[in-house]
Amino acid sequence: MRLFSCGHCDNRLYFENVTCERCDATLGFLPDKRKLTSLNLLENSLWQPQGQKSFYRKCANYEQHDSCNWMIPSNDPHELCIACRLNQTIPNLSVEGHVDLWRDLETEKRRLIYSLMRLNLPLPPLSEDPTGLGFDFKADSPHPFSERDKVLTGHANGLITINIKEADPVEREKMRGTLDEPYRTLLGHFRHESGHYYWNKLIQNTELLGECRALFGDDTLDYGKALENHYQEGAPNDWQDNFISSYATMHPWEDWAETWAHYLHIIDTLETAWQFNIGIRPKTGDDFEKMVRNNFDPYKADSIETLIEQWLPLTFALNSLNRSMGHEHAYPFVISQPVIEKLGFVHRVIHATD
Repeated sequence: MRLFSCGHCDNRLYFENVTCERCDATLGFLPDKRKLTSLNLLENSLWQPQGQKSFYRKCANYEQHDSCNWMIPSNDPHELCIACRLNQTIPNLSVEGHVDLWRDLETEKRRLIYSLMRLNLPLPPLSEDPTGLGFDFKADSPHPFSERDKVLTGHANGLITINIKEADPVEREKMRGTLDEPYRTLLGHFRHESGHYYWNKLIQNTELLGECRALFGDDTLDYGKALENHYQEGAPNDWQDNFISSYATMHPWEDWAETWAHYLHIIDTLETAWQFNIGIRPKTGDDFEKMVRNNFDPYKADSIETLIEQWLPLTFALNSLNRSMGHEHAYPFVISQPVIEKLGFVHRVIHATD
């Protein structure tokens, strides 16, 4: 994720900010310019970015609910920004606690959309295009009679459904332990489910399907049976030799989605390191022949090898820092050569759309 600066006072800004903490200027993210900037209020509820000649309106969810900080060009007839237009269903905001959970969902969703935009991936709203992308944010029934009354996080035909309790850190921690998923995060869910959407969009019924099957396996295998086998038998003991996570072993679709999500983890984290001018060169040992560059835009990397060359030293440093604070590893993954090949395929598929 990039860092930004206030046009009024040059204070550092972060992606989620709505107000400059130094000068109190109103902030807005300009999707067409992929930039968070300070704004000046004009007549007719129009806003002008500081130092620019263009005009914008606030997204309706920004104006009414403070659940967004994205702007809309003044000549765009939509009331919602491109990120909020992807929503099909939002939680019942009259229920106590739902507004806060929804805001957390929107924050992580916008991080996903930012990455997809930087990668120049297609983002048509499902409400406007039958092959588009949409989101349902739903809550379980207050008194469910059966498992069928519970909302399942998943993807179907372009629609990503997220149970809003995934935004509750207490509930998410319970599920992390129950399902033995050490990296269960809300942003991870968004990235994983987007992988299913882009498998349909970029792989299914294309010339890439054969290569995808050669790497990830036969996607025509019965999904329901594979799911049942996974939860009954678990992952193979040697799953780390070929997969990025134990869940990826369940079915080729899940292997693709987990690998896709991990690719997005890598490039977004590397961009953050780049923006903070972080370079890694251990003082002892000869593990790394080159210093991790701090002038490196991962979204424009020429190959997966370039990304991995920067990624592994950074994760070693992250894990070491976490251990020094008494925490578990920040990055509990092993990237084997077969996984690098799968990540490389994801990289090529994405950049073929540029």
